[in-house]
Amino acid sequence: MAESNTDTKSSNQMWGGRFASGPDAIMEEINASIGFDKKLFAQDIRGSIAHATMLAHQGIISAEDKDKIVHGLNTILSEIEGGNFEFSRRLEDIHMNIEARLATLIGPAAGRLHTARSRNDQVALDFRLWVKEELQKTEQMLTGLIAAFLDRAEEHAESVMPGFTHLQTAQPVTFGHHCMAYVEMFGRDRSRVRHAIEHLDESPIGAAALAGTGYPIDRHMTAKALGFREPTRNSIDTVSDRDFAIEFLAIAAITGMHLSRLAEEIVIWSTPQFGFIRLSDAFSTGSSIMPQKKNPDAAELVRAKTGRINGSLIALLTIMKGLPLAYSKDMQEDKEQVFDAAESLELAIAAMTGMVRDMTVNTASMKAAAGSGFSTATDLADWLVREAGLPFRDAHHVTGRAVALAESKGCDLAELPLADLQAIHSAITDKVYDVLTVEASVASRKSFGGTAPSEVRKQIAFWRARN
Repeated sequence: MAESNTDTKSSNQMWGGRFASGPDAIMEEINASIGFDKKLFAQDIRGSIAHATMLAHQGIISAEDKDKIVHGLNTILSEIEGGNFEFSRRLEDIHMNIEARLATLIGPAAGRLHTARSRNDQVALDFRLWVKEELQKTEQMLTGLIAAFLDRAEEHAESVMPGFTHLQTAQPVTFGHHCMAYVEMFGRDRSRVRHAIEHLDESPIGAAALAGTGYPIDRHMTAKALGFREPTRNSIDTVSDRDFAIEFLAIAAITGMHLSRLAEEIVIWSTPQFGFIRLSDAFSTGSSIMPQKKNPDAAELVRAKTGRINGSLIALLTIMKGLPLAYSKDMQEDKEQVFDAAESLELAIAAMTGMVRDMTVNTASMKAAAGSGFSTATDLADWLVREAGLPFRDAHHVTGRAVALAESKGCDLAELPLADLQAIHSAITDKVYDVLTVEASVASRKSFGGTAPSEVRKQIAFWRARN
């Protein structure tokens, strides 16, 4: 039976008789994790209740001791949630803090809780439960962001804007089509989240320190009680594995990258030089010296959060890359990275969802910009292929000459006189002007997944059914 751990000044709280003296101040400082792993209190208590219930069911502990343990753990949960629990650094981590308090509440029965488990599988369970819940939350938040984009896409399925490559005007597209590009991005992120939940949906408890246990435990019972698909299948890998945390961080980094790309566009679009969108005061700040300024700080901060998330991923990969099997204390450094990235990701998704719903779209400014930079040049080349029978490479050359002429005259392609166009190629007729408007350009792009409003609406309908 384990010690009651009621004396918080004891030199050997959790190490028993092996150590004659306690850690000095430096060791205590580097060894303690309670400052951050107290975030796992609910998962730790939930796992302990499931473990105690299984131990009693298997006859390993008495039903009376199980009842005392469960009642004590629920009392501790209420204390922590109510802000009435005192965490101690001397007790190192969340597990020993809860166990010590449990001993104070129920006496020797508390020492039976740790039968057939180790802190190695206990922390693996707590952390896995926490990451699973965070992934589920991320899935819901991404669904909300996708819904915001679907609403804007439907609203602007016909609103013309310039499409860019190299941040140079390329071809006209619709704002709805541009919004749907982000639906695809965040849809992939959500798919990755769902796959990650499936990958981690195995219960670690019962692997003990690394070799399993000689007690007749029922790992399938605890897995079911904790909402896992099944128990893990190798005890060494179980306590060594932090793939679920790394996968969460990888997903967070990819999602953060998508959010940052969107944030960059919002920053650009909201400048007076573009004037495509306007954010309300709810997502903007002013300048301490320039009264005219309205800064898209929310978007800029979303862009910056990505750096923190990327750093967390690299940090955990670096922590894990040289560790032999099974558990090493290095793995204590896994949680702060995940906690920080999760907080950053939640805030970034929430802020971006708010900005997407908040922004005012300047359709007139977008339409005016859509026709700049000879954006319908490809339409002229396509017309020459369809109507004049030119090979595309020849049509490309003819169009290039027309663009050069328009540029020299300071006008758009549609403003060139027919005689000028026919001087470049005699097959050009006045019907060419039908394809040289931005509206005609986007309407013609009816290929699957194209920018034509009819195609945009098809994709919106597909995603609404899927979302």
